Amino acid sequence: MKKVLIIHGPNLNLLGKREEDIYGKMSLDDINKSLKKKADALGIGIDTFQSNHEGDIVQKIQDARAEGFSAVLINPAAYTHTSVAIRDAVSAIDIPVVEVHISNIYAREEFRHKSLIAPAASGQISGFGVNSYILGLEAAAGLIK
Repeated sequence: MKKVLIIHGPNLNLLGKREEDIYGKMSLDDINKSLKKKADALGIGIDTFQSNHEGDIVQKIQDARAEGFSAVLINPAAYTHTSVAIRDAVSAIDIPVVEVHISNIYAREEFRHKSLIAPAASGQISGFGVNSYILGLEAAAGLIK
């Protein structure tokens, strides 16, 4: 069975408790349960990982292929706009990477309009609330089938 690694970046562990007008009321656990249900329907496996630490995220990306993942779905959160290290890790692996965001980063503050990750990723989905994750998982599944 093909597997997708889902990486949640910094502060996403606070979903459902922070800025509900932007990020909604679902917790990260709720999102992961929805992703598991969708993965089962798609016939793929998933593992989820959340970290507030850039180096941990970089290491997880680097290890993805060796750990048997066929694709990565990532919400780099604030690191989207600042992390050359995460961008370089995405560029270094030879499996598809789909970037997702709950909010429409292009409709927010100007500093959020630039994604360092997007040019290295297979694609990006943003602005559909937590459904961005579901759409991203569908895209990742399509890329690996």
